[in-house]
Amino acid sequence: MTGFARVTGEEGWGSWAWEAKSVNGRSLDVRVNYPPGCEALERDVKAMAGERFNRGSLQVSLRIDMAAGAGGVTIDHALLGALAEAARKAAGVEPTPEAIATLMTFKGVVETSGATLRDLAANEAVMAALTAGARLALDQLGDGRRAEGASLTAMLSGHLDEIEALSAQAATLAVTQPGLIKAKLQKQLDELDRDGRVDAERFAAEAALSAARADVREELDRLGAHVKSGRDLLKAGSPAGRKLDFLAQELNREANTLCSKSASLDLTNAGLSLKGVIDQFKEQSANVE
Repeated sequence: MTGFARVTGEEGWGSWAWEAKSVNGRSLDVRVNYPPGCEALERDVKAMAGERFNRGSLQVSLRIDMAAGAGGVTIDHALLGALAEAARKAAGVEPTPEAIATLMTFKGVVETSGATLRDLAANEAVMAALTAGARLALDQLGDGRRAEGASLTAMLSGHLDEIEALSAQAATLAVTQPGLIKAKLQKQLDELDRDGRVDAERFAAEAALSAARADVREELDRLGAHVKSGRDLLKAGSPAGRKLDFLAQELNREANTLCSKSASLDLTNAGLSLKGVIDQFKEQSANVE
């Protein structure tokens, strides 16, 4: 299921923002992005997500902006001096201010707010506030997913109604199956056995066997049972996504068998229409928690 939530907060040391996004996924996959030093939050966020969700690919991100003057800058003058001396010897002239600025970009010369972020991560009160923010973001994400779920429930219920109606139509058409099969066999027999050598009883037995093989009542009964199961799952609520996925596979299996047994174009078309609606049902069920 899809969803998005954003929660922000401000403290004396700066501001923070949690963003939580989710897209469809067959299982639960939670990825957490955080600033350096805040590794401990990942475990808590994944645990909270596991308590709230069963499916979906979640991306949870924390951004921290330090307040002006909160971090400070530390310059390693010894390292900068060594680099400047090396540059002077290499060029034979004193380094220009622009060259000094370039040297200051070398790793280790200037240390900025990284240490401050690590200090924040060691502060229990700060971490508690950030954890509470993550919890609120996941709660809001859950609210958004539930709202989407209500819409999906109505859509899936409509698909089940269509499947039930098409199954009823197929049941009406299936009544003509034995007569159509017998007529088809009779036509073939007339073309191949012009001398009338085939025994009438043997022909009747073959027609009955073919009609039995083309009997779709079991498939229609199972379609009806699957529709009832689908409605029960929707009524019960989450988690139902994996069960609905399996149900869609079973519905499709019965529709395929119905088409393979069909002896008329009308029944085949009804079966194909069933498959079309079942595909829509399967596609939407992938969005369900």
